[in-house]
Amino acid sequence: MLDELNVTLCSLNDYSNIPEILEDGQTFLDNALKKARIVSEFTGETVLADDSGLEVDVLDGRPGIFSARYAGPNATDEENIQKLLEALRGVPPEKRGAAFRCVLVLYRPDSRFETFDGHWQGKISERPLGNNGFGYDPVFFLPVYGLTAAQLPPEVKNRLSHRAQAFQQLKIYLQTKP
Repeated sequence: MLDELNVTLCSLNDYSNIPEILEDGQTFLDNALKKARIVSEFTGETVLADDSGLEVDVLDGRPGIFSARYAGPNATDEENIQKLLEALRGVPPEKRGAAFRCVLVLYRPDSRFETFDGHWQGKISERPLGNNGFGYDPVFFLPVYGLTAAQLPPEVKNRLSHRAQAFQQLKIYLQTKP
């Protein structure tokens, strides 16, 4: 998502002994900031970290920061989806609003940081559809397309998603700020 920029990216795999980071924040920003800060302090580098998840309106924003472990600490995508669909059993389509959220944090070794927030609005379908993507994509329905995120071609999803939106903000920032 940053191909057009003149930046060099490394992954955590390029470093040894990165400390394990417990995501115990109360918000996506808390978790993304904690990950970025700890890795930056460990490596001495500017770090980009994110935290993302699904917020369902009728569930007061759940699963939210617990999206990856909604059905338990080692839950599969299918188990998380099943728990979500069970929680929404009997909820009519017009009340199944949801959004994917992504918060990116660009953290510098001097402790300055910037945040970028992506928000992708949709609805939760009554059953999984599609084979692309991961996580909740098979039940994240996009009314404007009449498809779930898992039915979209990857290049379309990568232009529209919450993560794409946050990265677009980051790209604009990097192109306009030193």
